[in-house]
Amino acid sequence: MKSAVELKNSALPFVGVDQMVDLVTTVGVEKFMRGLANYIEEDFKRWPLFDKSPRYASHSQEGVIELMPTSDGSSFTFKYVNGHPKNTKVGLQTVTAFGVLSDVNSGYPILLSEMTVLTALRTAATSAMVAKYLAPEDSTTMAMIGNGAQSEFQALAFKEIIGINTVRLYDIDPVATEKAVKNLTGKGLEIIACKSREEAIDGAQIITTCTADKRYATILEDSMVSAGVHINAIGGDCPGKTELDGNILKRGDIFVEYEPQARIEGDIQQLDSDHSVTEFWQVILGKAPGRKNREQITIFDGVGFSVEDFSALRFLYDQLKAVNNILEIDLIAQPNDPRNLFGFFEDKADNKNENFCGNVSQFG
Repeated sequence: MKSAVELKNSALPFVGVDQMVDLVTTVGVEKFMRGLANYIEEDFKRWPLFDKSPRYASHSQEGVIELMPTSDGSSFTFKYVNGHPKNTKVGLQTVTAFGVLSDVNSGYPILLSEMTVLTALRTAATSAMVAKYLAPEDSTTMAMIGNGAQSEFQALAFKEIIGINTVRLYDIDPVATEKAVKNLTGKGLEIIACKSREEAIDGAQIITTCTADKRYATILEDSMVSAGVHINAIGGDCPGKTELDGNILKRGDIFVEYEPQARIEGDIQQLDSDHSVTEFWQVILGKAPGRKNREQITIFDGVGFSVEDFSALRFLYDQLKAVNNILEIDLIAQPNDPRNLFGFFEDKADNKNENFCGNVSQFG
Protein backbone atom coordinates (compact mmCIF):
# COMPACT_ATOMS: atom_id res chain seq x y z
CA MET A 1 0.00 0.00 0.00
CA LYS A 2 1.03 3.63 -0.42
CA SER A 3 2.98 5.52 2.22
CA ALA A 4 1.64 8.72 3.83
CA VAL A 5 3.90 10.79 1.55
CA GLU A 6 2.63 9.02 -1.57
CA LEU A 7 -0.97 9.47 -0.46
CA LYS A 8 -0.46 13.20 -0.02
CA ASN A 9 1.45 13.89 -3.21
CA SER A 10 -0.20 11.71 -5.83
CA ALA A 11 -3.54 11.74 -7.60
CA LEU A 12 -5.80 8.74 -7.46
CA PRO A 13 -5.15 6.01 -10.08
CA PHE A 14 -8.24 5.34 -12.19
CA VAL A 15 -8.66 2.27 -14.37
CA GLY A 16 -11.33 2.93 -16.97
CA VAL A 17 -12.85 0.40 -19.33
CA ASP A 18 -10.29 1.09 -22.08
CA GLN A 19 -7.41 0.74 -19.63
CA MET A 20 -8.88 -2.47 -18.20
CA VAL A 21 -9.30 -4.04 -21.62
CA ASP A 22 -5.77 -2.99 -22.62
CA LEU A 23 -4.33 -4.47 -19.42
CA VAL A 24 -6.19 -7.77 -19.74
CA THR A 25 -5.31 -8.03 -23.43
CA THR A 26 -1.65 -7.41 -22.65
CA VAL A 27 -1.58 -10.04 -19.91
CA GLY A 28 -3.92 -12.42 -21.74
CA VAL A 29 -7.52 -13.12 -20.68
CA GLU A 30 -6.85 -16.65 -19.46
CA LYS A 31 -3.63 -15.76 -17.65
CA PHE A 32 -5.36 -12.77 -16.04
CA MET A 33 -8.15 -15.01 -14.71
CA ARG A 34 -5.64 -17.51 -13.36
CA GLY A 35 -3.97 -14.66 -11.46
CA LEU A 36 -7.35 -13.54 -10.16
CA ALA A 37 -8.20 -17.09 -9.07
CA ASN A 38 -4.94 -17.32 -7.13
CA TYR A 39 -5.67 -14.07 -5.28
CA ILE A 40 -9.26 -15.15 -4.54
CA GLU A 41 -8.02 -18.48 -3.19
CA GLU A 42 -5.44 -16.70 -1.02
CA ASP A 43 -8.11 -14.44 0.45
CA PHE A 44 -10.53 -17.32 1.06
CA LYS A 45 -7.74 -18.86 3.16
CA ARG A 46 -7.86 -15.65 5.25
CA TRP A 47 -11.67 -15.72 5.46
CA PRO A 48 -11.97 -15.14 9.26
CA LEU A 49 -10.10 -11.80 8.92
CA PHE A 50 -12.74 -10.20 6.70
CA ASP A 51 -15.73 -8.09 7.65
CA LYS A 52 -18.72 -9.96 6.25
CA SER A 53 -22.35 -9.05 5.73
CA PRO A 54 -25.00 -9.60 3.06
CA ARG A 55 -24.75 -6.84 0.48
CA TYR A 56 -27.01 -3.82 0.66
CA ALA A 57 -29.61 -4.10 -2.10
CA SER A 58 -32.09 -1.52 -3.36
CA HIS A 59 -34.72 -3.38 -5.38
CA SER A 60 -37.15 -1.94 -7.91
CA GLN A 61 -39.53 -3.42 -10.46
CA GLU A 62 -36.80 -3.10 -13.09
CA GLY A 63 -33.83 -4.55 -11.19
CA VAL A 64 -31.51 -3.98 -8.28
CA ILE A 65 -28.67 -1.65 -7.26
CA GLU A 66 -26.23 -3.04 -4.69
CA LEU A 67 -23.27 -2.04 -2.57
CA MET A 68 -20.71 -4.69 -1.57
CA PRO A 69 -18.17 -3.64 1.11
CA THR A 70 -15.53 -5.57 3.05
CA SER A 71 -12.19 -5.14 4.84
CA ASP A 72 -9.38 -7.37 6.06
CA GLY A 73 -8.26 -4.75 8.59
CA SER A 74 -5.55 -3.30 6.35
CA SER A 75 -7.48 -2.54 3.16
CA PHE A 76 -11.11 -1.71 2.52
CA THR A 77 -13.06 -2.17 -0.72
CA PHE A 78 -16.54 -1.60 -1.95
CA LYS A 79 -18.30 -2.23 -5.24
CA TYR A 80 -21.34 -0.53 -6.72
CA VAL A 81 -23.17 -2.92 -9.03
CA ASN A 82 -26.59 -3.15 -10.64
CA GLY A 83 -28.61 -5.94 -12.21
CA HIS A 84 -31.28 -4.90 -14.75
CA PRO A 85 -32.16 -7.78 -17.13
CA LYS A 86 -34.40 -5.60 -19.32
CA ASN A 87 -31.51 -3.29 -20.19
CA THR A 88 -30.39 -5.38 -23.15
CA LYS A 89 -33.69 -4.64 -24.92
CA VAL A 90 -32.68 -0.96 -25.15
CA GLY A 91 -28.99 -1.55 -25.87
CA LEU A 92 -27.72 -1.27 -22.28
CA GLN A 93 -25.69 -3.70 -20.16
CA THR A 94 -27.55 -5.90 -17.67
CA VAL A 95 -24.73 -5.38 -15.16
CA THR A 96 -22.48 -2.35 -14.64
CA ALA A 97 -20.09 -1.79 -11.78
CA PHE A 98 -17.25 0.26 -10.34
CA GLY A 99 -15.18 -0.16 -7.19
CA VAL A 100 -12.73 1.45 -4.78
CA LEU A 101 -9.70 0.10 -2.90
CA SER A 102 -8.76 2.10 0.21
CA ASP A 103 -6.03 2.22 2.83
CA VAL A 104 -7.54 1.53 6.26
CA ASN A 105 -4.82 3.41 8.20
CA SER A 106 -5.52 6.74 6.50
CA GLY A 107 -8.98 6.11 5.11
CA TYR A 108 -7.74 7.36 1.73
CA PRO A 109 -8.84 5.63 -1.49
CA ILE A 110 -5.83 4.40 -3.45
CA LEU A 111 -7.56 2.99 -6.54
CA LEU A 112 -10.80 3.68 -8.41
CA SER A 113 -11.70 1.22 -11.13
CA GLU A 114 -14.41 0.16 -13.51
CA MET A 115 -15.69 -3.24 -12.45
CA THR A 116 -18.09 -4.24 -15.21
CA VAL A 117 -15.29 -6.06 -17.02
CA LEU A 118 -13.43 -6.90 -13.81
CA THR A 119 -16.53 -8.49 -12.24
CA ALA A 120 -17.02 -10.71 -15.28
CA LEU A 121 -13.42 -11.86 -14.95
CA ARG A 122 -13.56 -12.43 -11.18
CA THR A 123 -16.87 -14.30 -11.38
CA ALA A 124 -15.43 -16.77 -13.86
CA ALA A 125 -12.17 -17.04 -11.91
CA THR A 126 -14.12 -17.82 -8.72
CA SER A 127 -16.21 -20.50 -10.44
CA ALA A 128 -13.14 -22.26 -11.80
CA MET A 129 -11.25 -21.95 -8.52
CA VAL A 130 -14.15 -23.61 -6.68
CA ALA A 131 -14.45 -26.32 -9.33
CA LYS A 132 -10.79 -27.17 -8.80
CA TYR A 133 -11.89 -28.63 -5.45
CA LEU A 134 -15.39 -29.89 -6.34
CA ALA A 135 -15.52 -31.03 -9.98
CA PRO A 136 -14.88 -34.66 -10.93
CA GLU A 137 -11.22 -35.40 -11.51
CA ASP A 138 -10.14 -35.12 -15.16
CA SER A 139 -13.30 -33.25 -16.20
CA THR A 140 -13.17 -32.42 -19.91
CA THR A 141 -16.64 -31.17 -20.82
CA MET A 142 -18.77 -28.32 -19.51
CA ALA A 143 -22.38 -27.51 -20.40
CA MET A 144 -22.99 -23.75 -20.44
CA ILE A 145 -26.70 -22.99 -20.06
CA GLY A 146 -27.20 -19.28 -20.53
CA ASN A 147 -24.92 -17.78 -23.18
CA GLY A 148 -24.98 -14.12 -22.20
CA ALA A 149 -22.18 -11.77 -21.17
CA GLN A 150 -20.59 -14.20 -18.69
CA SER A 151 -20.45 -17.32 -20.84
CA GLU A 152 -17.14 -16.77 -22.66
CA PHE A 153 -15.34 -15.87 -19.44
CA GLN A 154 -16.61 -19.04 -17.76
CA ALA A 155 -15.52 -21.21 -20.68
CA LEU A 156 -12.00 -19.76 -20.79
CA ALA A 157 -11.54 -19.83 -17.01
CA PHE A 158 -12.50 -23.51 -16.87
CA LYS A 159 -10.17 -24.23 -19.77
CA GLU A 160 -7.25 -22.48 -18.05
CA ILE A 161 -7.77 -23.68 -14.48
CA ILE A 162 -9.62 -27.01 -14.79
CA GLY A 163 -8.39 -28.14 -18.20
CA ILE A 164 -11.71 -28.68 -19.98
CA ASN A 165 -11.52 -29.01 -23.76
CA THR A 166 -15.22 -29.02 -24.77
CA VAL A 167 -18.05 -26.57 -24.11
CA ARG A 168 -21.65 -27.40 -24.99
CA LEU A 169 -23.73 -24.21 -25.31
CA TYR A 170 -27.47 -23.64 -24.94
CA ASP A 171 -29.62 -20.52 -24.56
CA ILE A 172 -33.31 -19.91 -25.15
CA ASP A 173 -32.12 -17.09 -27.41
CA PRO A 174 -30.20 -18.66 -30.34
CA VAL A 175 -28.60 -15.29 -31.10
CA ALA A 176 -26.83 -15.44 -27.73
CA THR A 177 -25.49 -18.89 -28.56
CA GLU A 178 -24.30 -17.70 -31.97
CA LYS A 179 -22.48 -14.85 -30.26
CA ALA A 180 -20.77 -17.20 -27.81
CA VAL A 181 -19.79 -19.64 -30.58
CA LYS A 182 -18.24 -16.80 -32.58
CA ASN A 183 -16.32 -15.41 -29.60
CA LEU A 184 -15.01 -18.80 -28.47
CA THR A 185 -14.01 -20.12 -31.89
CA GLY A 186 -10.24 -20.41 -32.17
CA LYS A 187 -9.72 -20.30 -28.41
CA GLY A 188 -8.55 -23.91 -28.07
CA LEU A 189 -11.93 -25.40 -27.20
CA GLU A 190 -14.36 -27.62 -29.07
CA ILE A 191 -17.55 -25.55 -29.14
CA ILE A 192 -20.89 -27.31 -29.68
CA ALA A 193 -24.11 -25.31 -30.10
CA CYS A 194 -27.05 -27.30 -28.74
CA LYS A 195 -30.79 -27.04 -29.32
CA SER A 196 -31.95 -28.00 -25.83
CA ARG A 197 -30.83 -28.15 -22.23
CA GLU A 198 -30.85 -31.92 -22.38
CA GLU A 199 -28.55 -31.96 -25.40
CA ALA A 200 -26.19 -29.49 -23.73
CA ILE A 201 -25.70 -31.51 -20.55
CA ASP A 202 -25.28 -34.84 -22.35
CA GLY A 203 -21.81 -36.13 -21.43
CA ALA A 204 -20.86 -33.04 -19.39
CA GLN A 205 -19.10 -33.51 -16.07
CA ILE A 206 -19.63 -29.83 -15.20
CA ILE A 207 -22.91 -27.94 -15.69
CA THR A 208 -22.87 -24.14 -15.45
CA THR A 209 -26.15 -22.25 -15.24
CA CYS A 210 -25.90 -18.50 -15.76
CA THR A 211 -29.22 -16.91 -16.62
CA ALA A 212 -30.29 -13.32 -16.03
CA ASP A 213 -34.08 -13.33 -15.60
CA LYS A 214 -35.00 -12.16 -12.10
CA ARG A 215 -37.67 -14.76 -11.35
CA TYR A 216 -38.17 -18.21 -9.89
CA ALA A 217 -37.20 -20.56 -12.69
CA THR A 218 -36.16 -24.16 -13.19
CA ILE A 219 -33.25 -24.13 -15.59
CA LEU A 220 -32.17 -27.59 -14.47
CA GLU A 221 -34.81 -30.18 -13.61
CA ASP A 222 -34.07 -33.03 -11.22
CA SER A 223 -34.51 -35.71 -13.88
CA MET A 224 -31.82 -34.05 -16.04
CA VAL A 225 -29.02 -34.37 -13.48
CA SER A 226 -27.04 -37.59 -13.22
CA ALA A 227 -24.87 -38.71 -10.34
CA GLY A 228 -21.30 -37.48 -10.27
CA VAL A 229 -21.68 -34.05 -11.88
CA HIS A 230 -20.57 -30.70 -10.53
CA ILE A 231 -23.14 -27.90 -10.90
CA ASN A 232 -21.84 -24.35 -11.07
CA ALA A 233 -25.07 -22.40 -10.41
CA ILE A 234 -24.14 -18.72 -10.64
CA GLY A 235 -27.24 -17.02 -12.08
CA GLY A 236 -29.08 -16.73 -8.77
CA ASP A 237 -28.17 -13.43 -7.14
CA CYS A 238 -31.30 -11.92 -5.61
CA PRO A 239 -34.45 -12.84 -3.67
CA GLY A 240 -37.07 -14.46 -5.86
CA LYS A 241 -34.63 -15.79 -8.45
CA THR A 242 -33.60 -19.43 -8.80
CA GLU A 243 -32.24 -21.79 -11.46
CA LEU A 244 -32.30 -25.28 -9.94
CA ASP A 245 -35.09 -27.70 -9.16
CA GLY A 246 -35.21 -27.89 -5.37
CA ASN A 247 -34.92 -31.69 -5.51
CA ILE A 248 -31.45 -31.36 -7.05
CA LEU A 249 -30.40 -29.35 -4.02
CA LYS A 250 -31.65 -32.10 -1.74
CA ARG A 251 -29.68 -34.74 -3.67
CA GLY A 252 -26.40 -32.90 -3.75
CA ASP A 253 -23.85 -31.36 -1.39
CA ILE A 254 -24.15 -27.57 -1.49
CA PHE A 255 -21.28 -25.12 -1.19
CA VAL A 256 -21.73 -21.36 -0.82
CA GLU A 257 -19.58 -18.29 -0.36
CA TYR A 258 -21.26 -16.65 2.65
CA GLU A 259 -24.26 -18.50 4.03
CA PRO A 260 -26.32 -15.51 5.31
CA GLN A 261 -26.18 -13.92 1.85
CA ALA A 262 -26.78 -17.18 -0.03
CA ARG A 263 -29.89 -17.86 2.09
CA ILE A 264 -31.34 -14.58 0.79
CA GLU A 265 -30.16 -14.65 -2.82
CA GLY A 266 -29.07 -18.13 -3.86
CA ASP A 267 -30.89 -21.24 -4.99
CA ILE A 268 -30.93 -22.37 -1.36
CA GLN A 269 -33.60 -19.74 -0.65
CA GLN A 270 -35.93 -22.60 -1.74
CA LEU A 271 -34.81 -24.79 1.17
CA ASP A 272 -35.55 -24.80 4.88
CA SER A 273 -33.26 -22.46 6.79
CA ASP A 274 -31.64 -25.39 8.60
CA HIS A 275 -30.77 -27.36 5.46
CA SER A 276 -27.05 -28.11 5.62
CA VAL A 277 -24.65 -26.13 3.40
CA THR A 278 -20.89 -25.62 3.55
CA GLU A 279 -19.11 -22.28 3.25
CA PHE A 280 -16.43 -22.94 0.67
CA TRP A 281 -13.52 -21.40 2.58
CA GLN A 282 -13.76 -24.38 4.95
CA VAL A 283 -12.97 -26.75 2.06
CA ILE A 284 -9.85 -24.79 1.11
CA LEU A 285 -8.58 -24.88 4.69
CA GLY A 286 -9.38 -28.59 5.09
CA LYS A 287 -12.08 -27.98 7.71
CA ALA A 288 -14.77 -29.61 5.53
CA PRO A 289 -14.66 -32.16 2.69
CA GLY A 290 -15.17 -31.15 -0.93
CA ARG A 291 -15.70 -33.91 -3.47
CA LYS A 292 -15.69 -37.25 -1.68
CA ASN A 293 -16.42 -39.72 -4.50
CA ARG A 294 -17.30 -39.98 -8.19
CA GLU A 295 -21.02 -40.47 -7.55
CA GLN A 296 -21.43 -37.33 -5.48
CA ILE A 297 -23.34 -34.35 -6.89
CA THR A 298 -21.60 -31.14 -5.87
CA ILE A 299 -23.35 -27.77 -6.21
CA PHE A 300 -21.71 -24.37 -6.01
CA ASP A 301 -24.55 -21.95 -5.26
CA GLY A 302 -22.53 -18.85 -6.15
CA VAL A 303 -24.12 -15.42 -5.77
CA GLY A 304 -20.95 -13.30 -5.79
CA PHE A 305 -19.45 -11.98 -2.56
CA SER A 306 -17.50 -8.90 -1.56
CA VAL A 307 -14.31 -10.79 -0.66
CA GLU A 308 -14.00 -11.77 -4.34
CA ASP A 309 -14.20 -8.09 -5.32
CA PHE A 310 -11.59 -7.32 -2.67
CA SER A 311 -9.30 -9.92 -4.25
CA ALA A 312 -9.95 -8.56 -7.74
CA LEU A 313 -9.11 -4.98 -6.75
CA ARG A 314 -6.05 -6.15 -4.82
CA PHE A 315 -4.87 -8.12 -7.85
CA LEU A 316 -5.55 -5.20 -10.18
CA TYR A 317 -3.64 -2.79 -7.93
CA ASP A 318 -0.61 -5.08 -8.02
CA GLN A 319 -0.71 -5.09 -11.83
CA LEU A 320 -0.55 -1.31 -12.17
CA LYS A 321 3.23 -1.20 -11.84
CA ALA A 322 3.51 -2.80 -15.28
CA VAL A 323 1.04 -0.44 -16.96
CA ASN A 324 1.93 2.88 -18.53
CA ASN A 325 -1.46 4.26 -19.55
CA ILE A 326 -3.29 4.38 -16.19
CA LEU A 327 -5.21 7.62 -15.70
CA GLU A 328 -5.07 9.76 -12.57
CA ILE A 329 -7.97 11.81 -11.26
CA ASP A 330 -8.16 14.72 -8.84
CA LEU A 331 -10.59 13.16 -6.36
CA ILE A 332 -9.05 13.87 -2.95
CA ALA A 333 -8.84 17.40 -1.55
CA GLN A 334 -5.25 18.17 -0.49
CA PRO A 335 -5.10 21.71 1.02
CA ASN A 336 -1.71 23.00 2.15
CA ASP A 337 -3.10 23.06 5.68
CA PRO A 338 -5.27 19.95 6.22
CA ARG A 339 -7.28 21.89 8.82
CA ASN A 340 -8.11 24.70 6.37
CA LEU A 341 -10.36 23.18 3.73
CA PHE A 342 -12.12 26.54 3.28
CA GLY A 343 -8.79 27.95 2.16
CA PHE A 344 -9.43 26.44 -1.27
CA PHE A 345 -12.12 29.03 -1.86
CA GLU A 346 -9.92 31.90 -0.71
CA ASP A 347 -7.11 30.72 -3.00
CA LYS A 348 -9.56 30.45 -5.91
CA ALA A 349 -10.83 33.99 -5.27
CA ASP A 350 -7.25 35.35 -5.07
CA ASN A 351 -6.37 33.66 -8.37
CA LYS A 352 -9.44 35.12 -10.06
CA ASN A 353 -8.52 38.61 -8.83
CA GLU A 354 -4.93 38.24 -10.07
CA ASN A 355 -6.13 37.06 -13.47
CA PHE A 356 -8.64 39.92 -13.69
CA CYS A 357 -6.01 42.51 -12.81
CA GLY A 358 -3.62 41.05 -15.35
CA ASN A 359 -6.26 41.22 -18.08
CA VAL A 360 -7.07 44.84 -17.23
CA SER A 361 -3.40 45.86 -17.39
CA GLN A 362 -3.21 44.54 -20.96
CA PHE A 363 -5.83 47.06 -22.07
CA GLY A 364 -4.96 49.96 -19.71
